Amino acid sequence: MLSLDKSSSFIETPYVKDITERALEYIHAGYAVHFCGPAGTGKTVMAMHLAAQLGRQVVLIHGDDEFGSSDLVGSQSGYRTSSVLDNYISSVVKREERVSRQWVDNRLTSACKYGFTLIYDEFTRSRPEANNVLLSVLEERLLNLPGVHKGDNLLQVHPNFTAIFTSNPEEYAGVHKTQDALLDRMFTLRIDHPDLDTEVRVTQSSSGLPLDQARAIVSMVRAFRDFGVNNSRPTIRACLMIARVMAARGTPVDAADPRFRQLCHDVIGDECVKIRHDDKDLGGQMLDELIDEHCRRPAARRKPRAVKSKTAGKSSKETAKVMAKAGNA
Repeated sequence: MLSLDKSSSFIETPYVKDITERALEYIHAGYAVHFCGPAGTGKTVMAMHLAAQLGRQVVLIHGDDEFGSSDLVGSQSGYRTSSVLDNYISSVVKREERVSRQWVDNRLTSACKYGFTLIYDEFTRSRPEANNVLLSVLEERLLNLPGVHKGDNLLQVHPNFTAIFTSNPEEYAGVHKTQDALLDRMFTLRIDHPDLDTEVRVTQSSSGLPLDQARAIVSMVRAFRDFGVNNSRPTIRACLMIARVMAARGTPVDAADPRFRQLCHDVIGDECVKIRHDDKDLGGQMLDELIDEHCRRPAARRKPRAVKSKTAGKSSKETAKVMAKAGNA
């Protein structure tokens, strides 16, 4: 069980407030909420933040391909043995033994029974048949407990029970297609990359860097994301990793610093932009261009920069056009 408190340090921009208010409205109307979007867009953080607003204990489940329904609900686990030894008459010993199987609740059952908030993170990583038990929970507010004695196998879901789900798109590795019947019982909110202001404020708050340096990192990462073939990467996680390392180093964000430049390559990776021409990977070149464009300190920006690449003297947008042509060739 988790106890989540509202955090005064949580960054609530208009973007975050809008998602939170919509989700709370649906929950108060009695529905489950599902945050769906690419990895690294803050779905789990949003789920935790939403659960904290409800002020109840939280049960957290991470989807797993090995899950069966018993991993959610519970099962008959082990045996209970009781014995009675009657030695009322010293010469007579009477022994009675009884063995009974014991039902052990799992996390979904506990949440339904006591009215906790369930966060089912990446629930589509579990096989659909394992999640079938949720159908009656979300619709009829009844939980079927398989293996329990007849007459006791239906649990009435507590009125305070709330379910919050998160998932990645179906094209991600290890993700199962969710049955329509389950999606039809919840509100799905698409979570995409936050706006610029949100990413800057989260990066600055998480790292402690000055605001202008956090903005430089975020601007560079967002620009690289826009040029990518797979526009879900790099995510805000890349901003946080770069910013936290720079804060730990105690050195300013500066494109002229070779260690900072190498850090950006190590975190972002050239594979985010898979454009090749003449057997050369242009992703790394594009990243260098964007580091120079967004992360030059004011004094350094006035100095001319020697560029030996074919895109020397071109802006990043012009460079992108060259690369796009190369990618289409």
